Amino acid sequence: MRRALIGLLLVTTAASASAQETVRVDAAAPPPALRSEHLHMGTGTGPGGRIGINSQYLTRDGRPWLPVMGEFHFTRTPAAEWEAEILKMKAAGVTIVSSYAIWNQIELAPGRLDWTGDRDLRRFVQLCAKHGMLFFLRPGPWAHAEARFGGIPDWVVARTRPRSDDPAYLAEVERFWTGMYAQVRGLLWKDGGPIVGMQIENEYNLDGPGQGRGHIATLKALARRIGYDVPLYTVTGWDHTIYPRGQVVPVMGGYVDEPWSAKTGPLGPKENYLFRFRSRVSGDLGAQTRGAKVGDAESDTADTPFLGAEYGAGVPVMYRRRPLLDPIDVSAAITAQLGSGVNLLGYYMFHGGANPLVDGRAIEETQATGGYNDVPQIGYDFQAPLGQYGEVGAVSGALRPLHYLLEAYGDRLATMTAREPSAVPSGNADLATLRWSVRSDGTAAFLFVNNHVRQSAMPAHRDVRFEVALKGGTVRLPPTDIAADASFVWPINLDLDGVRLAYATAQPLTRLSDGGGAIHVLAATGPGAVELAFAPGTTLSVPSRRDAAGQVLASVTPSPSRTITATGRDGRRVRLVVLDQVSARRAWVGNVFGQRRLVLTDADLFVDGDRLVLRQRGNARFAFSMMPQASLSVAQARAGDYAATVGTSRGQEIAVSSLRPAGEAPPIQVGGPAKAAMQPLPEAHRAAAAWSFTVPRSALPAGGDAFLEIEYRGDIGRLFDGDTMLDDAFWDGRVWRIGLRRFADRLGKPWTITVMPLRADAPIYLDERARKILPAKAQVAEIRSVKLVPEHELVVTAR
Repeated sequence: MRRALIGLLLVTTAASASAQETVRVDAAAPPPALRSEHLHMGTGTGPGGRIGINSQYLTRDGRPWLPVMGEFHFTRTPAAEWEAEILKMKAAGVTIVSSYAIWNQIELAPGRLDWTGDRDLRRFVQLCAKHGMLFFLRPGPWAHAEARFGGIPDWVVARTRPRSDDPAYLAEVERFWTGMYAQVRGLLWKDGGPIVGMQIENEYNLDGPGQGRGHIATLKALARRIGYDVPLYTVTGWDHTIYPRGQVVPVMGGYVDEPWSAKTGPLGPKENYLFRFRSRVSGDLGAQTRGAKVGDAESDTADTPFLGAEYGAGVPVMYRRRPLLDPIDVSAAITAQLGSGVNLLGYYMFHGGANPLVDGRAIEETQATGGYNDVPQIGYDFQAPLGQYGEVGAVSGALRPLHYLLEAYGDRLATMTAREPSAVPSGNADLATLRWSVRSDGTAAFLFVNNHVRQSAMPAHRDVRFEVALKGGTVRLPPTDIAADASFVWPINLDLDGVRLAYATAQPLTRLSDGGGAIHVLAATGPGAVELAFAPGTTLSVPSRRDAAGQVLASVTPSPSRTITATGRDGRRVRLVVLDQVSARRAWVGNVFGQRRLVLTDADLFVDGDRLVLRQRGNARFAFSMMPQASLSVAQARAGDYAATVGTSRGQEIAVSSLRPAGEAPPIQVGGPAKAAMQPLPEAHRAAAAWSFTVPRSALPAGGDAFLEIEYRGDIGRLFDGDTMLDDAFWDGRVWRIGLRRFADRLGKPWTITVMPLRADAPIYLDERARKILPAKAQVAEIRSVKLVPEHELVVTAR
């Protein structure tokens, strides 16, 4: 039977459909034998159970474990917002919160470590523990994180030899780390706390006197001596990183653009859209130093699991390069990395933030202070799934289905290794050869396909016939059309609570249960019907047929309201639900009212104890469905469907008045360490246009938030309350969205927006979508609109 197209079938002159093809992979061999004695980690046993590691995967209480880790910098978000943001991360399927402790955002003056307020690391870690989230500490001492001097305080840089065994430097590090240990004492895994790991340094490839592997060994020994005894010690593994093998484990990363690049045009196909079968190490990730040798991670693959820490859930906007991402840009790259064998999915950043000003002084990375990049003084949005002000971005809906898959089936995927098909692309630029992979344990498998490459026209593939050789025989999937920009995961020989799913042309999403037993939820990966194949002897509650091998086949139209029952030969029974593509992007999974449930809604949501909290900007009308259904405090339109209206306002225009027109922007200087466009010096902002406006104190609903949405054109936007800068942004074509709750005490008085003119000859990279909306002028600095958009909140409880 001919399958429907996977995704939207786009056939253009640049991406024509390829003819019928059969693609094969031999995935019958078992994975290599597990080893662990060579990995010298810390104490893995505590009141919460056992965290372990072997040569292939992580374990929790002896079971294979494939967690999702997301970076969230506590010093870049007000402490009053931490708890809700941690809950939002949990709702999105994140299980480990990781955070840099950025030294110069904590030590505000020589010898003055400040762990109070927005720097209260202990409270942040305790909030993670309160809500069942684990924590991975990344204390540098050199963090990068687009911070001045990589986060090392100015005075330490000035009088020591940073990133080496220089005794003066190590004394400063010991003082910082000792102070930090006082904050986390009793919160390590062995003590019953959530801290399961510690990253030593970052992007370290320096090899000279007092440096190299010995310096990493020195830092680990220092950490152990202070008291940091954790189950996992890691280092970053890219850009020729060197480290003492066995003492630390490398973690990998990859981004879908390189904002640190000096190029002013598109970069071409990135390797992160390829499946990896030989090297885990991505290309340039922006390390500030350059190693001359092949990094240690290249030869460590047989001894360590494929762990990730910096797969870009977005990218920062830097002065010289301002890429815009679509959700598929990120989810396709993540699908490719999972299909390559990743066994810890770690993101940077999962939550955007705002750089704190220290005594009114900016400490962001700039070329003028010797850094390689120019970033905004405050704004660190990162186009992340959770933005600078906690707003849920569209990329969240593209990633959540993958996270829920890992949560439900990751213990099986973790034991499976990547298998290389008989034909693979010749390199990044080979867009014609189908990109696919299989992870297998020899008897069962997951099939991964990625036919999306950012800013590249991909061909559709017609009548693709996948053949996967396993120990029990070759599995042949039905002929399938794969559209341009399709990206998905399909199961092969998946055990569904005793009923064997031979294959499905749909992606597993999650496992639920109710009084009737298990419910496995899958998601369609294209329009049209989904084919399910079960082991011989299975009976289905929907029309079915048998193939030549006796497998039971069913063609199912996806619907969240339709339940399919499959009964095995031995009488064991399981139910399935197949979501359509739109529903999958609206899916949220979590422990809701004491039970694991699936919620489908356009709203953002999180669970706070016995409350289900839904939020959405502008629209006061909430609608959602829930499985298994429950008796709730809101009206039920029909079984499992609920609706409510909260408030009426959809937003309003804010009047702005001109304070001064733009002057002539000076030519942009090219230079600095990157030999690229440098952001204007402070005095250049005298050319900025300025406007005044007032946000009424009534803008914030009781207990809620509201957002300014500023549509402008220019180079650099800045928002001021008097002399205090509240936020800034490099214009990239997006609407500048600013949450108002954190500025509640400043509402009701005039604010100022300044826009530095963008010169037509600016040697910077802008996405084509941004270029298209620029006026044809020598320079532009204009405000199109300022809108006030309330965020409505619906709190649902069980009856």
